[in-house]
Amino acid sequence: MNSPANSTSGQLPAYITSAVPNPPEKRAPWFKNTAPTYAGIFLWFVYWDSMSSNGLATGGLGATLLGIVAGALICHFLFYLVPGLLGLKTGLPLYVVGTSTFGAAGGLIMPGFLMGLLQFGWLGVNTWGSAHALADGFGASGLFYPLCVIWALGAALVGLKGIQYVARVSTYLPLIPLAVLIIGIALFAGDAGTYAPPPTASGGGLAAILTMVGAIVGFFATAGAAGVDFGLNSRDKNDVSMGGIVGIIIAIIFTTGISVICVAGAHASGAIGPETVKMTDALKGKLPAGLYAAIMIGLTLSSFPGACFSSFIAANSFKTVMPGVSPFLSVGIGAIVSMILALTNAAGNLPAVFGVIGASFGPICGAMMVDYILAGNRWSGPRAGFNPAGWIAWAIGFLVGILPNIKVWLKLGIPDIPAAPVVAFVVGAVLYFLCAKMGMLSPIQPLPAANAPSNR
Repeated sequence: MNSPANSTSGQLPAYITSAVPNPPEKRAPWFKNTAPTYAGIFLWFVYWDSMSSNGLATGGLGATLLGIVAGALICHFLFYLVPGLLGLKTGLPLYVVGTSTFGAAGGLIMPGFLMGLLQFGWLGVNTWGSAHALADGFGASGLFYPLCVIWALGAALVGLKGIQYVARVSTYLPLIPLAVLIIGIALFAGDAGTYAPPPTASGGGLAAILTMVGAIVGFFATAGAAGVDFGLNSRDKNDVSMGGIVGIIIAIIFTTGISVICVAGAHASGAIGPETVKMTDALKGKLPAGLYAAIMIGLTLSSFPGACFSSFIAANSFKTVMPGVSPFLSVGIGAIVSMILALTNAAGNLPAVFGVIGASFGPICGAMMVDYILAGNRWSGPRAGFNPAGWIAWAIGFLVGILPNIKVWLKLGIPDIPAAPVVAFVVGAVLYFLCAKMGMLSPIQPLPAANAPSNR
């Protein structure tokens, strides 16, 4: 598999040769970096507020909770663990580690450029959800449009210039959604056990489980690949493992589970009508107007660091893949796109958004996992040019994963693909393995000694 390099390290792109492994003395325990950062992702109210629409009315509370547990385990063990170990063993960032799967030239596009591009999709979702929540909190729906503009441009500017200031306060802001979840469970958990799906429900328990798995994994897919960047800050395998168990498995079960239980309890108690599927709507039907408004404003403020970090990640990705283009131009264009997605409510179609993200990064994570295993549970190093195995695995995996979206967009009578992001992962993994066994791997190019990881 690891054919000898027939080119010198001097032919590697500068973005690879300039990357230096993160030294052990700059790494920290899991509870100081990986776990709280991942947990903060799942505390984002736009995530957990929408999750109860995935299966509760189809298969009931028990099946939906089982789907949450299954989704949490899949996110940790299939999408995060290998990238986290690759980061640990190499000390190098995702855009360098990904070159073993997609090639030294291909790595600029996949996953480098794609990661940056999709951040503007996340900024659009963040802008849409935050503008709606603020407008709701102030009781003025007309504020939605100007808030979209202000939010997207403000997050882009801070992401470019002032991210260090946001990082200082973002440590405490997740306490707001945490408190809201606790309030919700106190209000509605007592009635959740009596919830029953409406008589018109169809699909059953298995459909509910798969729907929830697909939604959770689709949301998490990019963060799974970014496990490389978390792993390079980990000291050992225990840090990688514990960071994922606490920050991913426990955080998913906690936030998503509470949201679903609250909505089930609100339905059972009659606090909300059968057409309502969001936890914030349940709170609105139960709490005084002033308290509800304060909660929505607080939840919105807690989501601003996430919008800034999306812009920050996009700026770094574009600076790497397009060093000759001003980040103000690339991020500015991206912010305008995010704004349009929010203003047109396209960013509010969360199943479609999660579907695109899952289809994009499912096969990336699958191919990276197989590449790691075939190399003997280590990083093989950058491969020359465009590695055919990685690109074939990604292209076909993406096509399979995006089929549910295509079915809706084009109104085609194609079969449903349950949990499509997971299927895309499996397709990417299987195809990378088959291509590797057929000799469709680019030769490995050695790194200079100063850049070479220990693969410990």
